[in-house]
Amino acid sequence: MSFAAPTTNSSARWLWGIIGLSGACAGAGLVLDARQFGFSYLLAFMFYLSLCLGSMFLVMLHHLFDASWSAPIRRFEEHIAFLLPVMFLLFLPIALLAPRIYPWMNPANTDYSLAAKSLYLNRPFFYLRVLLCFGVWSWLAFKLRYWSIQQDNTGAAGCTHKMRKFAAAGIFLYAVTTTIAAIDWMKSLSPDWYSTMYGVYFFASSAWTMTATAYVLAVVLQRTGHLRPVLTPTIYYYLGSLLLAFTVFYAYIHFAQYFVIWNANVPEETFWYVLREKGGWWNIGLIIVFGHFLVPFLALLRIDLKLVAWWMVALGVWAWVMNFADLAFNIMPNLDPDTYVLHWTDLACLVFLGSVLTWVFLVYFSRHAPYPVKDPRLKEALTHHEIFPPVQSAGLNGGHP
Repeated sequence: MSFAAPTTNSSARWLWGIIGLSGACAGAGLVLDARQFGFSYLLAFMFYLSLCLGSMFLVMLHHLFDASWSAPIRRFEEHIAFLLPVMFLLFLPIALLAPRIYPWMNPANTDYSLAAKSLYLNRPFFYLRVLLCFGVWSWLAFKLRYWSIQQDNTGAAGCTHKMRKFAAAGIFLYAVTTTIAAIDWMKSLSPDWYSTMYGVYFFASSAWTMTATAYVLAVVLQRTGHLRPVLTPTIYYYLGSLLLAFTVFYAYIHFAQYFVIWNANVPEETFWYVLREKGGWWNIGLIIVFGHFLVPFLALLRIDLKLVAWWMVALGVWAWVMNFADLAFNIMPNLDPDTYVLHWTDLACLVFLGSVLTWVFLVYFSRHAPYPVKDPRLKEALTHHEIFPPVQSAGLNGGHP
């Protein structure tokens, strides 16, 4: 069974043109203001890292729960997770500019609390943890994708058993490394700050954003014909329900972190929020409160709206904007404590990283079947459409009448 590549030579040239132009703009930003570029690049990097880590989690979730409904959409999630080795290469500018970004790397900083944390916050150990995180992620992403593709050729149930074992062990490694990455690459921008929930906070936002992205990609790949034979309205309904669950979970984690810190009223903890309640950051905070929780929560309450393509795609785009705003809320006050104005370097880095990762994803996608063609759960997933009557107005009927 063969599948056509999702891109043409013309579209590939357009993508390479975008990569070149945005890369040139980002390079200009590096020359003009290296510190601004460092923060802009870190913001864009963490945005795409959240998608890759969120995708890996959804793949492992599929295997841990032995789910059948998610089998048709698992392949593109595996490809997105396998972008993590590419993300390691894209991390190099951050590694080189780290002394300009992280205050604890400045030898002139003689703060006592930093000296007390020097066993953890030191350059050699920082770079060692970078290698650890990307090593674990790349290994897990490779194994989960490798056995999935192998099953396309052999149809062996043993491939499913192997993926379950890697997911069972990987979920613990994933939790540890994701927490390390969130603390090292974002939280340590304010090294005096304490939060025991920060790793879960970053995970919750990552899973939420990737679930919305999975819905958008499913709609796009259905319209292009790649997933049309295997998508049913029920699969979209489950994706929408999962998005609603992560919407509530993220809100709970974010509020819990704020409530515990603010109620304890310890200066070493509250200063992080005090900074973000001044100037323009107060407005960004309100946007996150209402836009990251209230808007998607209300938009997902009705069952029928989870099956309306234009509504959910718009909500997916909204999720990208809210995730970007949330990451900016965490990262950018360390550059400008007064307000946040979207800098052209932010956009250049965002477009550059996005276009590079899109090109790699399309290469992956064109080389393999768009869905796990011999997954033992695929047939069960195709019968789920019987739960719902056909939804003609939503345009999400897949290949079924």
